[in-house]
Amino acid sequence: MVLLLNVDDMIITGDDISSIHDLKQFFSHKFEMKDLGVLSYFLGLEVTSSNDGYLLSQTKYASDLISKARLIDNKTASTPLEPNVRLTSIDGSPLADPTSYQQLVGSTMFHGLHFSTHSSLEFRAYSDADWAGGSNDRKSTSRYCLFLGDSLIFWRCKKQTIQSRSSTEAEYRALGDTTSELLNLR
Repeated sequence: MVLLLNVDDMIITGDDISSIHDLKQFFSHKFEMKDLGVLSYFLGLEVTSSNDGYLLSQTKYASDLISKARLIDNKTASTPLEPNVRLTSIDGSPLADPTSYQQLVGSTMFHGLHFSTHSSLEFRAYSDADWAGGSNDRKSTSRYCLFLGDSLIFWRCKKQTIQSRSSTEAEYRALGDTTSELLNLR
């Protein structure tokens, strides 16, 4: 049995229905609580179940952000820049308040994570680095992604803090960043 608690929201799941029922009974005697039934929405995540697994998405959350930013009638683009554009720190002007933009970029409208009932729960990680790719400082960028079974659960592009003297060194730094992230998730 697994219990996930965040402030006043709780998920109880497991493969022993009787134990889940007993735990809910115990909690209802100690606390005022309401059973909302099968999980469908939790902390901005929509959960849809089917015979082949679960789909987690943030469609409603992303839609709410777009409405809040008043961008409902705007045209969409797969990417806001032309491919392979190299910007420097002196290009353009900084946004007065980047918060709304960061929230919009961090959300995906019609995509989600599918956790298949047939997939293993094994962690896999992939990493890569560009050598001296920074236009201003010649620092490399680490890129890595983590999978749980067949599902991508985390990805990051992160500029390395030190200039690498070779592509091998840049790759080793990327591998170190990937390993640190994987250990943090466990």
